[in-house]
This record gives sequence, structure tokens and C-alpha cells, in this order.
Amino acid sequence: MKHSLLFLILLSGVLSACQDDSKTQKRSDRPNVVLILTDDQGYADAGVFGATDFETPYLDQLASEGALLTHYYAPQAVCSASRAGILTGCYPNRIGIHNALMPNSDKGLHPDETTIADMLKEKGYATAIFGKWHLGDAPELLPTNHGFDEYFGIPYSNDMWPLHPQQGPVFNFGPLPLYENTQVIDTLTDQSQLTTQLTNRAVDFINRKKDDPFFLYVAHPQPHVPLYVSEKFKGKSANGLYGDVIMELDWSVGQILQALKENGLEENTLVIFTSDNGPWLAYGNHAGSAGHLREGKGTAWEGGQREPFIVKYPPRIQGGSIVDVPVMGIDLLPTIANLTGADLPERAIDGKDVMPLLTKESTESPHEAYFFYYDVNQLQGVRYGDYKLYFEHTYRTMAGQPQGKDGLPGDYTYLTLDEIELYHLPTDPGERTNIAEKHPEVVAKIEALADEMRLKLGDALRDQTGNEVREPAYTKRD
Repeated sequence: MKHSLLFLILLSGVLSACQDDSKTQKRSDRPNVVLILTDDQGYADAGVFGATDFETPYLDQLASEGALLTHYYAPQAVCSASRAGILTGCYPNRIGIHNALMPNSDKGLHPDETTIADMLKEKGYATAIFGKWHLGDAPELLPTNHGFDEYFGIPYSNDMWPLHPQQGPVFNFGPLPLYENTQVIDTLTDQSQLTTQLTNRAVDFINRKKDDPFFLYVAHPQPHVPLYVSEKFKGKSANGLYGDVIMELDWSVGQILQALKENGLEENTLVIFTSDNGPWLAYGNHAGSAGHLREGKGTAWEGGQREPFIVKYPPRIQGGSIVDVPVMGIDLLPTIANLTGADLPERAIDGKDVMPLLTKESTESPHEAYFFYYDVNQLQGVRYGDYKLYFEHTYRTMAGQPQGKDGLPGDYTYLTLDEIELYHLPTDPGERTNIAEKHPEVVAKIEALADEMRLKLGDALRDQTGNEVREPAYTKRD
């Protein structure tokens, strides 16, 4: 009897170990993906990117355990377009998303487009978004119709509400809704707990889905103005409210990393941290910093689209590595597809797999050039190797203007670039010295590449219509 009981105990232990090995094998076969996206965080707004007067220990830790990308570009310098590019692997213009969508807009990301969530859901992944969506607030355009199993957050920017400190027709909005999947569960009058709520949701999702592959998209509304921070971080930084907000976002990253570690998932999870575009400089002490880069949000200059980017994936990415080769948000979908074994979308995309760059297996970009669009399909700039060229266009600048404070905008002016300008970014990252006349062969090469792209995506500056642009932006039907 004793021998039989001992045999059963041993058998039970063996079976349990086999089950645990099976779960571990399932996890190793299908890595998890965590994408953390902040809003309007500048290039220099993290310790490892040169931040001062506030600390970001968890982002610094993430960089020490992964790779830091010094030349990562958001797909566009504004909210909706940037998010569309990240989630679909397309230049936003290809899929008809421009600028920032307004509440009750009749436009949005077409349900036929394939997002990262759609792609991974087809592979059996659990998917969730906690935070800001901003790709259409009509019921048929919400995240649950774009591949996400779970959604908790706001449908557009946090300044699109009636309590914004800047009053006037631009901010004459209705209540800011808080969604749980497809239902409005509250209207916000205070945003100070939102970062904590989103973080708690993310941690809970990891705890619940630890035995299954998952895609977690945490899209923080902060540090987009108006700025809000919880009591636990209020007054913690030497950089005012903005620094407090960044410190709380850093805490959020730490909570997510800790949840992965406690569930034994940190070795099998791709973690990405970045921002949707550059800092909104019009808000002075409520704004971030692009550091030595030129301009900020809403421009194709380096400060508008070059963002902090940190990525960790222990099996393949060496801790503490630095990647100086250009990468853009359109590359995330195909990179994740390759890593997870997912199928690429049937429709044409623009991004490429950049994992060889992240792992240092290659130092050659899979792109010959990156194209910088803004406004309504204006091709304003092109990054080609170490060079960046700008075409004639008008842009809004804060340079040399009085800065705002306490959430109110400062002064700005519009400048017109009336000739082609070329910059060599390794020696002139602040884009101060135009060298177009000294390098006519580089200008000619980039102009030829631009003409090829205009045939594909069009260019309002050149009055051309792209033949390959599909009819992508969903229009709400009556």
C-alpha cells in the first residue's frame, strides 16, 4: 500500500512537471509582445536620452537590459497618423489617416486594415489595449473591431474635453468618455488617476494571461497636455509637473516589467517603449524636450518625429546595445510578424523587418530611405542614409517665441521653407547648416526617390495623386 501511494505521488510529480514544461515550451514558441506608447514625450525626456531634473530608473534599466535606438522615427509627427502607422506597418498616408482625428469624426482606421492585434489574434494571441485609441470613435471603429479582445481607455486625446484650460472654439468639446470595451462607463472630470488605472489593468492582464501568448498595448494619454499626475508623484521632480508626469510613467513601466518577472515571462517577452511624436513645445513648462534636435510636434524636423525608443528581448537582443541605424514605427508590425511567425497582411505595407538591426546581425537598413509626410499628404522630408532633405513647405515653430506656462500655450509663428535644404545628421543633428549646394548628387538621388514615392502615395505639395494608395480611411455611413 505504501509503495503504491509513493508511486502515485511520484507519477503526479512527473505529470505536473511535464505540464509545466509544456507551458514553458508553449511560451518559448510564441513570445509575448508588450508595446508601451506615451503621448508627446520628447527625445530627451528619459534619463538614458539625456533628461535632467527628473529620473527614469525603470526606463534606464530597460535600456541596460535591451537596445537603445538613437535614430527611431515616429511614422508622423501627430497623434492619429502616428498610431495608424505603428499598428498597420503603413505610412499613414497609404491608409488615409492624416493629422489628429476629432471627436465624432466620420473618419477612422478602416476595419479591413490589418493591425498588429489582428495579426497576432490570428496566431492565438490574447490582445488588449489600455489607454488612448484615437483611430476613430464610431462604434464600428473602436479597438474591439481591430483585433483587440479588451479595451479600457479614452477614444481620443485627453485635451478633447470641456475642462481644458485653453478655452475657445477649438476646445469646445463634449464630455471625455472612458470606455470598457464598447461601453462608456464614465465621463472624466479628473485625469490624475488614469496612469495608475491603465497600469493596474496592464498588470492584471499579464497575471491573467501568463499561460498564453499575448499582445499588450499600453497607450498612455500622458504627457499630452493637460498634464495630470497622481498624489504619489506630485512634486517629486525638479522639473515641475511635466517631470512628475514622466516619473509616474516610468513607474508604470517598472510595474509592467515587475509583473513580467514575477510571472516568469521576462525572458520570453518583447518589450518596446517609445512615444507617438515629439514634444508640444507651445506649452512651455508643461512641455517636454527634444534636446539638441530641431523643432517639435507637428513638424517633419528631427524634433517632431525622432523619438526615444528602447526594446528588450533577452533571447536575441544584447543588453546595453545601441542602434544608430534609422528605424521607423512602420517597421514594428513586420518585425513582430517575423518574431512570432505571424503572417503579414495581404494588403501592401511599407515597413520592413528590422530585427537584424536590433540583434546587431546587420548594420544595413532594409530601407533605402524613409519618407516624412505631414498635413494632408505633404511629402516634407526624406531620410537617406546619414542625410535628411526637406522640400519647400510651411511649418509652425516655437523657436525664439515666448513660452507658455501652466498649461496655456505660448506664442508661435509660421515659417516657410522656400528652397530645398539638406543636412548631414551625424555631424549636424540640430539641422543648423544647409549643405544642399555642396552635395548636388545627394540632392538629386533623394529627389529621384521622392518622385518614386509620390507615384505611390501622392504629394499635396506636388499636386500628384498616388495610383497605389487604396481607398482606406473608413467613412461613417448615414
